[in-house]
Amino acid sequence: MSGNEFVGYGRFQYHHQQLHCENTPLAELAKSYGTPLYVYSRAAILENARTFLAQAPASALVCYAVKANGNPAILRLLVEIGLGADVTSGGELFLALHAGFPPEKIIYSGVGKLRHEIEAALDANICALHVESAMELEQIAAIASQRQQVVSIGVRVNPDIPVGTHPYISTGAAQHKFGVSAETAVTLLHFAASHPWLKPVGIAAHIGSQIQEVAPFATSADFLVGLADELASSGIHLEYVDVGGGLGVNYETGDQSPKIEDWIRAVATPVESAGYRLVLEPGRAIVAGAGVLLTQVVYTKPQGGKQFAIVDAAMNDLLRPTLYSAHHAILPVTKVTGTLKVPVTYDVVGPICETGDFLGKERPLSLLSPGDLLAVCHAGAYGFAMSNNYNGRLRPAEVLVDDETAQLIRQRQTYEHLLEGTC
Repeated sequence: MSGNEFVGYGRFQYHHQQLHCENTPLAELAKSYGTPLYVYSRAAILENARTFLAQAPASALVCYAVKANGNPAILRLLVEIGLGADVTSGGELFLALHAGFPPEKIIYSGVGKLRHEIEAALDANICALHVESAMELEQIAAIASQRQQVVSIGVRVNPDIPVGTHPYISTGAAQHKFGVSAETAVTLLHFAASHPWLKPVGIAAHIGSQIQEVAPFATSADFLVGLADELASSGIHLEYVDVGGGLGVNYETGDQSPKIEDWIRAVATPVESAGYRLVLEPGRAIVAGAGVLLTQVVYTKPQGGKQFAIVDAAMNDLLRPTLYSAHHAILPVTKVTGTLKVPVTYDVVGPICETGDFLGKERPLSLLSPGDLLAVCHAGAYGFAMSNNYNGRLRPAEVLVDDETAQLIRQRQTYEHLLEGTC
């Protein structure tokens, strides 16, 4: 499917030919805050997060993957309803603590933790550091010994499970940089168990992102439980099994695929049956469908047998189409009727000097004119989080909608921001 694959979805629906976020017209937000503009639905974020909490076992720890969208206002929403945080850098740890996530609900993963980041995690006394190499564990052990502080350790295992996703976001195969082999994990956890300042508490895996079938997740959960049981037989009794995240979103239809409850059932059953606490790390599934990127048509241009719609958003605002050839549906903010409704096939592109600067290709849209507004759908995850200042472009503003009210949760950059940190 391409172009207008679906007409409204979730909290983004047409009313009187105008696309709304909840009960707020997107055209009014564009007028008030300008474009490009990220718009998020508070109700959609909370609904998705609460589904995870409701479907997971009562003892489970649901850690939101901060990398998906780290806006402090969104993080505070998730704190308030009881989620934990999955962080992958010192910056994400800072954001999680700033938002109010309890340290005992924060898990820190990542292959290249720096000394000051490890020390910050120890200062905060977070739930656990998830180790991804022998050298990293040695570094943590040395710091723990110097501080004479007991550090809770989990190990991320690479289960070598192939998944059907983009190769850049497949993370669980043997050739990937993430995690360690099962054999190495056992060795590291035995080392931790024998060390006076290390405490082995968990085993984890994250096989990739944007995965749209349940079977690989179930296979990974079974693998982790088997490894935890093997460790228990040698005297190392772990507290939890962390099955990671990666639940996909169907960007073409607007549906959650697979459904949250089906995914949780698949990973929770083996973990609960074996008597371990379940840890989940959802990110995209909570925020992707809760956001759109609003953009305005600047020019239209016929060339080389194509029709281009040149808009004021670009690859620096939403990198996923360029980086992953990712598909985001693009909807007109004002639904056109009558003779102008006859579709024209456009490549929707930005002003950056790269041929790869596009938001969508070959999209059938009603005849566009300068000033028309478009909504790039399912942009709540890895949208603003991956934005940048390439070509001297300014990062967009962000707005959080609650029914008929809107709150500016990040100001648009000004040119002066481009000088920050320079000498």
